[in-house]
Amino acid sequence: MTDGLLTAIILTKNEELHITRCIESVRGCASRVVVVDSYSSDRTVELAQSAGAEVFQRAFRHQADQFNWALDNCKVSSAWTMRIDADEYVDPQLSSEISRSINMAPAAFTGLTVTRYLTFSGRVIRHGGVSPQQQLRIWRTGTGRIENRWMDEHAVLSHGEIGSVPGALIDDNKKDVSSWVDKHDRYATREMIDFLNAEYRFFLEDDTMASAAEAKSKRIKKQTLYNKAPLLYRAVALFLYRYIFRLGFLDGSEGLSFNLFQTLWYRYLVDLKIIEARKLIADHGVEEFKRTLKQRHGFEL
Repeated sequence: MTDGLLTAIILTKNEELHITRCIESVRGCASRVVVVDSYSSDRTVELAQSAGAEVFQRAFRHQADQFNWALDNCKVSSAWTMRIDADEYVDPQLSSEISRSINMAPAAFTGLTVTRYLTFSGRVIRHGGVSPQQQLRIWRTGTGRIENRWMDEHAVLSHGEIGSVPGALIDDNKKDVSSWVDKHDRYATREMIDFLNAEYRFFLEDDTMASAAEAKSKRIKKQTLYNKAPLLYRAVALFLYRYIFRLGFLDGSEGLSFNLFQTLWYRYLVDLKIIEARKLIADHGVEEFKRTLKQRHGFEL
C-alpha cells in the first residue's frame, strides 16, 4: 500500500521566510510533504503544518545525515521520493512535468534530474557554469540516498537509469546578505572537513552508487583539478575562469556580486580554514582538531 506517487522531503532550520512557498509549489505533484526540522526558533513548524506538511524534529549534524534519517524513519511509502530545499520552489511547468514523468517513466528509469537555477539579489544566474545545473532530485523510493559527505553531497542511486524532467527548480533565498555570509561561513567549515577527509579519513565516503552525469563530471573535475591546485591561488583562478571565460559578467552587477562572494570570497575562506586546520593538527594532533571543531562549531566527526 503506498501513500500516493510522490513524497517531497524538506529539511528546515528557521525557514519561515521560505517554507510556505516551497510547500505550495510542490502541492500539485506531491501527494505527501515531509518536513524534518532542526528545532527552529521561528514559525517554521507552524507554517509548515498549516501548509499541510507532516513535521518531524531532529537535531542536525549535516545534510546527508539528516536526509538519510528522513528516508529511514519517516515511513516513505510512495512510489517516488523528491528532495527539495526550503529556499527552493518548482515552477508550474516542472510541477506538471513531474506528475507526468512519474506516471509514465519506464521501469528501467529509477531517477529523474531537474534543472536548477540559482538567484542572487533577485536575478537568476545563467552564466559562469554554476547555474543552471542538472541535479538528481527525484528517484523511485528505495533506490536513492544522499552521499555521506559534510558538504557538496549529491543524491545517488543503487541502480537503474536516469531521465530528465523539463521545467525549472528555482533556488531563491530571500534572507539578507548577512545571513548569506553566516551560512557560507558554516559551509566553508564543512567543505574544509570534506577536503581534509582525504588526508585524515575522519569518516567513510560512499561514492559507489550512481549519480547524475553532471554531478559525476563536477566531482571528477574538483578532485583531479581544483583540489590539487595550490590553496588560495586556486580561488582566484576559479573566479577568473567563471567570471570571464564562462561569461559570468553577462549576469550584470548581480553576476559580479555572486562571483565575488560565492566563488572568490567563499572558496578563499575554505582554503584559509584548511590552512588553519592543518596547522592545528600538525601542532596538537587530530583529536585536538576534532575537539576544537565540536567546541567552536558543534560539529562532531
